[in-house]
Amino acid sequence: MPELPDITVYIEALEGRILGRPLVGVRLGSPFVLRSVEPPLAVFGGRTVRRLSRLGKRIVMAFDDELFLVIHLMISGRLHWRAAGAPLARKIGLAAFDFADGTLVLTEVASKKRASIHAVRGATALAGHDPGGMDVFSATREAFRDALVHENHTLKRTLTDPRLFSGIGNAYSDEILHRAQLSPIKMTRSLDDQEIERLLTATRATLTEWTERLRQQTGDGFPEKVTAFRPEMAVHGRFGKPCPVCGAPVQRIVHAENETNYCARCQTGGRLLADRALSRLLKTDWPRTLEEMEERRANR
Repeated sequence: MPELPDITVYIEALEGRILGRPLVGVRLGSPFVLRSVEPPLAVFGGRTVRRLSRLGKRIVMAFDDELFLVIHLMISGRLHWRAAGAPLARKIGLAAFDFADGTLVLTEVASKKRASIHAVRGATALAGHDPGGMDVFSATREAFRDALVHENHTLKRTLTDPRLFSGIGNAYSDEILHRAQLSPIKMTRSLDDQEIERLLTATRATLTEWTERLRQQTGDGFPEKVTAFRPEMAVHGRFGKPCPVCGAPVQRIVHAENETNYCARCQTGGRLLADRALSRLLKTDWPRTLEEMEERRANR
């Protein structure tokens, strides 16, 4: 799922292409991508895009008369800038936003179509699409701490809760926790003041550095290679590969559709976190530490 750095770069690329320009119209490749009925899409035709902004992991196009289009890419939704009037690809083309100088195309390469567009009228209605998570860059340390300990959950779950923190998902939470040298399953109310400070610093640094990196990679073009898996990442999507800090193999926990990656040596004191399904299967055969895992491999 595109997260804060990706959404920020998307918006910056769009500002130079559609900000201050009238939207000719919207073509739908799938009727299911539009999740609202009022106002109708037809009222946006000919209206000028006045502002582009991020609302959590959503992109908002603002028009006059408090009209908004809210795009949520979900996991597999992606945006593409094409020539004016570009056709929608069958199966993956969900919508096209036509402008005189080009067309913004929304695609989704997935069997389950989760990306969405909402047409919204009024600031109050728009606020209903805001999950409510705080901006970690403007938050005070006290506010950050209060959000962390509001409920006692794991750090991984808390960081990715859109009601608590804005724009952080599965990929960058892994990177943040690795930088902060904190276990993804550490409970929030067990954090001391030093760990909270370290986590806030790591959160801001990770999101800032990745936003700047993506900006540099995009340049004056449009971000076409938006992915949660990048070779420059420290741990996310790098199971079995060496940690860039200590060289230990990156570990993972798989749950449903999500995968948590971490370095046992840097984040858990060398302890391997049990993958729920696999640890049940192996029971007492599950290795508890990196050393035990390496010994077993050596004795095969």
